[in-house]
This record gives sequence, C-alpha cells and structure tokens, in this order.
Amino acid sequence: MAWSLPEPTGHDGGVSTTLPPYHRTAVRPDWRDLPAGLRDAVTARLGAPVVAARTATAGFTGGFAAVLETAAGGRVFVKAADLTRQRHLADWYARELAVLARLPEGLPVPRPRWALDAAGWYAVGLDPLDGRTPRLPWDPAELTAVLAGYAEVAAALADPPAALTTLGLPRLADLARADILWWGEVAAGREPTPPLPPAARDRLPELVALESRLPGYAAASVGLAHGDLRVDNVLLDPAGRAWFCDWNWLCHGPAWFDLAGLLITGYAGGVDLDAIFAGHPAAADAPSDALDVTLAALSGYYLTAAGPPPTAAPPPAGSPAGGGASPAAGSSAVAGAPPTADLSTTVEGGAGPDAAGTSPLLGAHRRFSGEQALRWLAARQGWR
Repeated sequence: MAWSLPEPTGHDGGVSTTLPPYHRTAVRPDWRDLPAGLRDAVTARLGAPVVAARTATAGFTGGFAAVLETAAGGRVFVKAADLTRQRHLADWYARELAVLARLPEGLPVPRPRWALDAAGWYAVGLDPLDGRTPRLPWDPAELTAVLAGYAEVAAALADPPAALTTLGLPRLADLARADILWWGEVAAGREPTPPLPPAARDRLPELVALESRLPGYAAASVGLAHGDLRVDNVLLDPAGRAWFCDWNWLCHGPAWFDLAGLLITGYAGGVDLDAIFAGHPAAADAPSDALDVTLAALSGYYLTAAGPPPTAAPPPAGSPAGGGASPAAGSSAVAGAPPTADLSTTVEGGAGPDAAGTSPLLGAHRRFSGEQALRWLAARQGWR
C-alpha cells in the first residue's frame, strides 16, 4: 500500500535517559557454546558442516539465535533453548513454528524449515532474513515501510484462516485480565506505584478506568493480532521491506492493539503518532478511545514490570568520573549505543543476565516504553 507520514509535531517526547540500543540488547550463547550433541544434530540436519555463525544481537531472551552458514553454501536461522533452564523459550519456539507454518503465503514473515531436540535442547530452523532493526528515533522512510508492511499483515489476519484458529490461540481479552492490566493493582495497594511523570501522578483513577476497557474491546475483535509487536521484532531488509518476527504470542485480538504498541517508540522522536494511528488501516474499526485505552494498559504493564530505576554502578577506578587521570580508561559502553545504555550500569538486580539469560536491558526497555506510552497518553488527554 502507498503510505505517507504526517508532518512532525515538534515535541521531544520527554526522551528517557535509558533508551535501550534495540539493535544490541541480547545476551545469548554463541554456536561454540552449545552442547556438542546439539551442534552435531543441527549439522546433520543441515547436511554440511557449519563454517560461520552470526549471533542475533537484538531481543531480550537468552535463547540461542543465529544465522548459520554451511560449507555447502546453505544458510538457516536457528533458535534453540535448554529444555531444563529455558523450557518457556522452547515452548515459545514450538508455538512460533506452528504459527509460521500456517500464516498466509506471501506475508513478510520467516518460514519454518524443521525442528529437533538433542542433548537436552530444542532447536528450530527458519528461513534466514537479511535485515536490521529499524533505527530510533524513527527514520521516516523506515517507519513508512514498517507501517505499510503491517497493513499487509493486519489485512491478512482480519479474517483468520482456519489453519490458525484451530491452534487454540489465546485471546487478548484473557491475556489482558491475567497479565497486562496493572493500574488497578496499583490503585488497590497490591502493587507499588512506579515512578511517574508529573502530568500523570494524580491520574491513577483515570488510568484504571481506561485500561479496564481493553478486555471488552479485545473480545469484540474477530481478527488476530501479533500480540508482541515492537521495534525489535521487526527487520528491514536491504531493499527496505519490513519483515515481522517472533510470532509466539499470536492471539485473537484487534490489529489496532499491535499498531499502538509498535508506535510507542515513535513518541520520543516527535512524530505525529495520533495522525498515523487514525489513518492506518489497522485502526479503521477501532473504538474512538482505543488508542488511549491501549496506552493506559501498556504503560501500566511496562512500568510495573520494569521495577524501580537501577542505581548506577560506581565509576571504575582510573576513569575520569572515578578520579583518575586517563580520559580513555574504563569505557564499557555498547558500541554504537547511546552513552545512557551502558550495559555495565543499566542493569536490574546485578551486573549481568539472570540464570535463563534474560537481557540486563529488559528493564530499560520496559521503562522507556512505559514512559513514552504514558507521556503520549498524557498529551492526548491534556494532563498537565
């Protein structure tokens, strides 16, 4: 579809100081770190030795994810998880494989090839995608490509094929009640109040009222939603086409929920998101307050899940901030990332991933997303 962006609004979105480098958030094992039995099983399935492995650097889970190249010139994208320590990831990969096999032909999604288990691990093979995560702040051409691609996906899932609905997919209405709506818990004193921007600090009753409408709206939808559409679940190929990944949360729900979740990261860049949402085909049948309802729900989900802001680690001895004389000493920032996204300091509960390999930047992602959703909502509601 043809797509054009509205003019920028000029607002700065109140950019978070913990903007994650979405292209470099993952903490994953490399090919050489996998058990020998798993490597042997994958190699046998590929029919030729693996000569190169490019580990995926985006994402927040600690499962193995890499494009493997063989001596015969073959390429495949492989995900793998430990069936003991990462059983939930193995289940997600199996569900995603089933979904991808049943999505309508022609959509910009990776296609499945095979699955196997060996050495206590589960692995899936998918078509490899040559691409990268979209840049933030959003580049207008890249945002245009992503919005056009999602319009194609949303149209294909508006009347879902029976092959998908027979999978027993979850319903967004149920997921919302069970895991997304948190402002009511905060209001009841069962969850601590997360840090809030000034405009939202006295708006808890309004937030509860807005988020409470999501299950009813979601239940009325006849289509399917990706369920986890974020900037790090999108890849742009060299031709500029957007591809949509990580389909393990496909659910019965409205496409406008996906659209709102995707656009949250655009608020920090001054894009006219209200006009984009209103004019996108995915929102054609959305209730008039659907965007506000979704922003309220997602802001509560992200901010309560993020927990309190992390405490910066003390500067290393010898660094300028630590009293040393060398201006080059002790730098640990991620290459190409904003200085505020230093892996050594933007960490919750320690200096590295948890036992299942979750990214230490997961909290930063949730906090940034929650802050932007709430600031966008406050601007729409006229809260001051």
